[in-house]
Amino acid sequence: MSRRVRVNGRALRRERTRELLLRESRRLFATRGYAEVSLSEIVGAAGVTKGALYHLYESKAELFRAVLEQVQREVAATVARTADAEDDPWTRFTEGCQAFLTASTAPDVQRIMLVDGPAVLGWNEWRALDEAGSASHLADVITELIGAGMIAPQPVAPLTHLLSGAMNEAALWLAASGEPEENLPDVRSALARMLDALRAA
Repeated sequence: MSRRVRVNGRALRRERTRELLLRESRRLFATRGYAEVSLSEIVGAAGVTKGALYHLYESKAELFRAVLEQVQREVAATVARTADAEDDPWTRFTEGCQAFLTASTAPDVQRIMLVDGPAVLGWNEWRALDEAGSASHLADVITELIGAGMIAPQPVAPLTHLLSGAMNEAALWLAASGEPEENLPDVRSALARMLDALRAA
């Protein structure tokens, strides 16, 4: 067996182990929360050893960070895909915001991204990850709308943070309401009115 084949085999096994750990830890974190899940449970569910886990992640917190990044990438991709399907710049903006709100109401997204994320990683690190994901796309769209005269000229960063914070808070409220599916239409309507208020006359 050549060295290249051995290296490729190890790389494939490493990737497979990583996928298993991410899948099982995400399931456990989403259903029970970060604090209630042990590394022993994660490796048991994934069918790997603790040594294999520590070969990829230094700690449970680092594994959680990888799960959070995965969730944020998925939400950002959903937002971008929904927004980019629209030709009109304003519709791209509003549909993207609504897509973020809807995607954020998924129980696993709420628990991992909005509840445990800031608590486990700390506000500054969580915020940096958020800005690299959906918030980055939101800032790009706001910049485009200001350039097109659809939103009054103003600094982009404060408006992006205000909108992102409002949508995150709305998603958390939906989660705490106990009836997120029933309350989602009202929240979507409120968000639509808030966004329409930004549109330049």
